[in-house]
Amino acid sequence: MRRFSRTWVRSTQPRKQRKYRNQAPLHVRQKLMAAHLDKKLREQYNKRSLQVRKGDEVVVMNGEHRGKKGLVATVDMKKLKIYVDTVKVKKVSGQDVQMALDPSNVKITKLMLDDRMRKKAVDRAKGAEPKKSAKAEKKE
Repeated sequence: MRRFSRTWVRSTQPRKQRKYRNQAPLHVRQKLMAAHLDKKLREQYNKRSLQVRKGDEVVVMNGEHRGKKGLVATVDMKKLKIYVDTVKVKKVSGQDVQMALDPSNVKITKLMLDDRMRKKAVDRAKGAEPKKSAKAEKKE
């Protein structure tokens, strides 16, 4: 039986990083599925990143598919990957399949707010006081 360590703090060793990610429970995995928000959304919702959901519009930031836009087709919590409908790879057989992407390599450009729990979380963040940058504090 695999056990998740509640006392694990951090380590720079890749093997321990992989072990932490592979044995993480769902509530921790959900936090690992976050992606940065677009600048407009960042200002609008007063948050830097949010968890990626099915139906979100994203743009790929890294890799060979950089710059491609599309909707999130599926979110795989077990593999900690997302699948975007426009990012496809051709198999040897000639079949097109969706390519698995890490959520950290995409930027959310449009949120899917049909889910009332997500809307409530976004509204909660929007109500918070805007964070001041270091530059803004120095000017004052």
